[in-house]
Amino acid sequence: MWQWHKSVQQEHEELWQQRLSRFPGTVISGGFRAHMLSVDVYTETADEALVLQACYGGSMKKLEDVDWVAATAPENTPPLIIRDRMVISASDSPDVLAELRARYPRRILLTFPAEQAFGTGNHATTSTCLRLLCDYAAALRAPWNLADIGCGTGVLALAGLRLGAESAIAFDFDPKAVEVAQRNIARNGGAENLRLFQADVFEWEPEPQEVADIVLANLFSTVLQKAFPRLLAAMKPAGVLIISGILNTQWQETLAAAEQAGLVLEKKVSRGKWTTAALRRA
Repeated sequence: MWQWHKSVQQEHEELWQQRLSRFPGTVISGGFRAHMLSVDVYTETADEALVLQACYGGSMKKLEDVDWVAATAPENTPPLIIRDRMVISASDSPDVLAELRARYPRRILLTFPAEQAFGTGNHATTSTCLRLLCDYAAALRAPWNLADIGCGTGVLALAGLRLGAESAIAFDFDPKAVEVAQRNIARNGGAENLRLFQADVFEWEPEPQEVADIVLANLFSTVLQKAFPRLLAAMKPAGVLIISGILNTQWQETLAAAEQAGLVLEKKVSRGKWTTAALRRA
């Protein structure tokens, strides 16, 4: 095991979160000096640490006896910072959450602990959806609503409600995902206007009041390509569809399927090997 380390300015925390998002062993914590942060990345190979050092400077060293589970435990996982609006914690510790509320008093705070192989929102596909959701929500005037298709932990639907959605629906094909989402709703509260259920996107049809201003679909690209007609039916005429779960190598075929269904590309974001996009009706 290897450790790469660098001290950075606290004001650049979000930038370092983005730069290091593909390294699961990243830990960002308060530094010894005020206004400074300690950035550490734990890697399995020296090559990974050397690449970080070559790109960003800092120092590296070999660790003989590292408890990998402890190093990447929820209490050590850095919070996910979304624009200037939101903080998502992988820990539900009252002490951790109290520290985050004090540190980010003007931001929405949500907690999504990892469980049963379901993530916390830190994956590039989810975090990029969250950033686009913040951007599009800020441009909408109330009232507006949201649909989270393939909701997983429910993070996108809950985030949308906190960002101002009057109502939301969220569903997943996997019953375990729905169970996890239910627990996250209980943890975070504020979801009285959320309807959560289990469904298959290829069989589901939205009720008239569920046709949404923002539709989110973080699904496998092969599912997206077949589901675009269903997703289109879930959008209001001026609505936006945010899609993710697309490998860069699958983007062109996914875009072609979207265009064939009657959608046009408005924005595309690539992070690491993943693509996220926003589309409108043609």
